[in-house]
Amino acid sequence: MSTAGKLLRFVLTCWKLNLAGAMEYRMSFLLTAGMMVVNNVVWIFYWGVYFTKFPIVNGWQLQDVMMMWAIGAGGFGLSAVLFGNSYAMAGMIANGQLDVYLTQPKPVLLHVLISRMSVSAIGDVVFGLMLYAIFGDHTFSGLLKFGFGLTLATVIFVFFNVIAQTLAFYIGNAEGIGQQVFIGFVTFSTYPTDIFKGIGRLVLFTVIPAGFISYMPIGLLREVKWPFLAGATGVGGLLTALGILFFYRGLRKYSSGNMMTMRS
Repeated sequence: MSTAGKLLRFVLTCWKLNLAGAMEYRMSFLLTAGMMVVNNVVWIFYWGVYFTKFPIVNGWQLQDVMMMWAIGAGGFGLSAVLFGNSYAMAGMIANGQLDVYLTQPKPVLLHVLISRMSVSAIGDVVFGLMLYAIFGDHTFSGLLKFGFGLTLATVIFVFFNVIAQTLAFYIGNAEGIGQQVFIGFVTFSTYPTDIFKGIGRLVLFTVIPAGFISYMPIGLLREVKWPFLAGATGVGGLLTALGILFFYRGLRKYSSGNMMTMRS
């Protein structure tokens, strides 16, 4: 088997074991994921009430907002389910918990990212798919665009958070910063981009690039706007490169926790 094939098998095995661990307590699993779906439905209810009074908001219709939530919730859910440690790396770095990954012959960053799954985020994935089933374009091209949008959103979520979390290599305990960055990013990815003007809009496409996720219903799903799509893809690639660079450069500064532990 080729190296790439072995690596893919390793990744799939990790995901399978994570899911098996989550399913060990099925009632807890169902309740946790289900409550996340309910939580998201509450937000959608408010948006539905809003659009009964104002059918169009800066060119956005109800369907656009629903698909924004489908992309945002689905992308976040996939990032937390498949690469769960992208939201917990700061604590691992500060507490010297990377030792077990450094002793194994696998890419360190990839191994860290895939070794944890967020159970509640499965509810976000289910919720995103439900919204697509109700409001999405079910043609073949519509399915392809939605799939690409989800993939791109997942990449942006993962590596933007990797960058924020790896600040722990450089400034010590960065859990608080990572949490605030996460909250801000998720919040802005679930509001129509066109309600922001001036500096606020600039920030959404630069400092906190949540705008590349929240604008997808307009720039990709409703109509493919190639400048936006090229920019979003470029940002996804740039964040990936920076996340990898920041992690491995920071790893040189890492201080072992001298922990004799097995990966959970």
